[in-house]
Amino acid sequence: MSDIPYFGEKVEGVPYVERVGVYGIVSRMDKTEICIIQAPNGSFFLPGGGIEAGENQHEALKRELIEELGVHAAVGKYYGQADEYFYSSHRDTYYHNPAYIYETVDPKFDQAPLEDFNNIFWFDIDTAIAKLKRGSHKWGVKQWKADLNI
Repeated sequence: MSDIPYFGEKVEGVPYVERVGVYGIVSRMDKTEICIIQAPNGSFFLPGGGIEAGENQHEALKRELIEELGVHAAVGKYYGQADEYFYSSHRDTYYHNPAYIYETVDPKFDQAPLEDFNNIFWFDIDTAIAKLKRGSHKWGVKQWKADLNI
């Protein structure tokens, strides 16, 4: 049995597209607030996304932070992998999303995001956890919060 937590329900007999992703916890205000993204459909997610061919996790996360937030940041502590099974009605596709969660360090909002279709929000940690759509993202933020002892 795997020690990797998983979220969502895997439907038997359904083909899943694997979409490996990396996500970052971007904080401010002495780590009392974190940044989350609201997609055009209204759902909230950690910043991050799919790892492209030829990228490692760190490279993908740095690219995603620039695309979604306009942020340059170092990749900090790794909090683990959590897998998610979900159906995207927008893409009419079932996905298996292994999600790798990292803390970011010294984020600098020094350019406009390359993508202009998301909304960027700052919330206190518990509000962010409540708003996040993906169980894997909630899990990652809870791991980070526990590490902070707050």
